[in-house]
Amino acid sequence: MPCGAQQGAISDPGAFLRDLFDVALARADPMQCVPPALPPRPAGRVVVLGAGKASARMAEAVESVWGPCEGLVITRYGYGRPCQGVEIVEAAHPVPDQAGVDATGRLLSLAQTLGPDDTCVMLISGGGSALLCAPADGLTLSDKQALGDAMLASGMPIGQINAVRKEVSAVKGGRLAEAVYPARLVMLIVSDVPGDDPRDIASGPTVPQHSDAAHALAILSEWGVEPPPAVARFLAAGGAPLSPEVARSVGGETRICAAPGQSLAAAAAQARAAGVEVRMLGDALEGEARELARTQAALALEIARDGPDRPVLLLSGGECTVTRRGKGIGGPNAEFVLAAALALEGQPGVHVLACDTDGVDGGAEVAGALADPATLARARAQGVSAQAELEANNAHGFFAAAGGQVITGPTLTNVNDFRAFLILP
Repeated sequence: MPCGAQQGAISDPGAFLRDLFDVALARADPMQCVPPALPPRPAGRVVVLGAGKASARMAEAVESVWGPCEGLVITRYGYGRPCQGVEIVEAAHPVPDQAGVDATGRLLSLAQTLGPDDTCVMLISGGGSALLCAPADGLTLSDKQALGDAMLASGMPIGQINAVRKEVSAVKGGRLAEAVYPARLVMLIVSDVPGDDPRDIASGPTVPQHSDAAHALAILSEWGVEPPPAVARFLAAGGAPLSPEVARSVGGETRICAAPGQSLAAAAAQARAAGVEVRMLGDALEGEARELARTQAALALEIARDGPDRPVLLLSGGECTVTRRGKGIGGPNAEFVLAAALALEGQPGVHVLACDTDGVDGGAEVAGALADPATLARARAQGVSAQAELEANNAHGFFAAAGGQVITGPTLTNVNDFRAFLILP
């Protein structure tokens, strides 16, 4: 039972919500979810490759079962783990850097040494889109950095961002699987995308798929993103699609080790054990953070005003976006909580938490935020305007002043956002 909870009563709502978030993280810990997905260690040469915020922890989990392995994985700065044989390289996220480019080149070279009697275990998790960085022919790292910055600032949904990323990459959209072929390929995945489609997780480096440079250009136009000139020329010329022959010849086994829905279900079970009514709003919700917050806050207010006879928990996951309007330090989860607090207007008995399961919300080393009925009053007492901070996209600055930041440090996993409203009777 979570800290702060008694059967039918919750003495510390903030601690209760934090404990539920910890339960969600534990369900997605690669040390717990990867070993059951591993097949017996194959005979012959085995090479472990991968990229993403969870990839180093995944490699650690593989070696906890199989022992030392040859290989290389690329993870975010601060997310490395001590592995026995697999080399761990740290690089930048969400905008790639030269360390990521260099490591990706080495990873591709290692993949190309594999033969038909070898096995490649590919560890893929969220964040791999930025960490696996190999610009397509004619493009540079600075082109990809500028493009990534512009797309992130536009409020573009992650699925569309990744659709564009695939078209300007020499490794995404199945191109890494092409490098591994003809070896046996086993893909272990920690999903951070709505629907858990392997084509979308880390931009599908091991899943051959149809490429469409014209579609990428249309996405950029729709969101008002002007790509660097070299990118515009590359896409206008048709990009560099995989040939149909290559797409047919490569493939592998796919095993989803952890996913957003599983983490939400674990938190829901814990809440129900404490006598809380749980209403699941969905594990794949997307959209502008402040708009989704207002919608869910309206539902929480309706429940509160109806006078529930026991605590009610609204749970949701997915990935929100923020259209950058101001120059503050924000992130979609903190912005969600700030917008929700404004919509709730101090409603007694309603508490809200939203955090990214990777421990990083936007560009800040903060997982997210927690608000209670007194949050706005505390801010006003310090001369801080919640509305002004929201308009400046400065949600992290707001909660640093008013209290409520949730700081976890590296969680070593990533199954996307965890959002919860707790309504007390």
